[in-house]
Amino acid sequence: MNPRHFTSLLDLSGEEFRGIINRAIELKNNHDPDYQPLKGRLLAMIFEKSSTRTRISFEAGMTQFGGNASFLSPRDTQLGRGEPVQDSAKVISSMVDCIMLRTDKHETVTIFARHSSVPVINGLTDQQHPCQLLADMQTYFEFRGDIKGKTVTWIGDGNNMCHSYIHAAMLLDFNLNIACPAGYQPLPQFIKAAGERVRLFNTALEAAQNADLCVTDVWASMGQEEEQRQRELVFKDYQINAAIMNAAHKDALFMHCLPAHRGEEVTAEVIDGPQSVVFAEAENRLHAQKALLEFLLCKK
Repeated sequence: MNPRHFTSLLDLSGEEFRGIINRAIELKNNHDPDYQPLKGRLLAMIFEKSSTRTRISFEAGMTQFGGNASFLSPRDTQLGRGEPVQDSAKVISSMVDCIMLRTDKHETVTIFARHSSVPVINGLTDQQHPCQLLADMQTYFEFRGDIKGKTVTWIGDGNNMCHSYIHAAMLLDFNLNIACPAGYQPLPQFIKAAGERVRLFNTALEAAQNADLCVTDVWASMGQEEEQRQRELVFKDYQINAAIMNAAHKDALFMHCLPAHRGEEVTAEVIDGPQSVVFAEAENRLHAQKALLEFLLCKK
């Protein structure tokens, strides 16, 4: 039987997505050290791009479930020396129970999944970041209940996080307002696929009107550092600040996948304020990914 992969949120149905969210909340609220469904199982974690939250959450999750995680950087594998992705996928998957891949090109993850005999998880690519959306949606459900019919506002770069928010809107049936500078909007195929669920706005203030959740990310993602100066100029009107949060609903939440640059994409007043749930959101990477690992690796 072919393994179940998680290369994109669209690998799930809306019902499965909600199921993982609710299971993550259950695992968080009822931690049982004797529950070890992955005892003796090994997760290979391949990092072509470094991370704090992704590495710690997957390692801790596997440990709490009784399993183990093996960290592999480009220096540690033949991938870093030019071995074809499909060859690496066949070899690595023959020795482990699951593979998490955090890399640059989304194509690397999809090729890896096609040739892997075990589940492959997208830990981040240049195009999508589905694991973060599991944690974000878990956080919203915990604080405000189901997100169906609500309005989420994305302000900033139309990047991998924005793309995964588009997918989440499609699966969980919420409205997504997006405000990005010209030339930095999400890819057209993502917008087209979402249909009426997604609306584009010219200004951040317009997009934030009556929002239930406001979200952003750094202006220059990993690998774009040399564009930092240029992006600071382009994105200066796309900061989430008090005026933006005042345009949203009074009980609107603020999220950011972290790390954040206070004074750039978000003010300190907002990220350290009462509407911010960024640290609960970060912790939920652990619980959401435990629910995901259980979903992919344990017989129903």
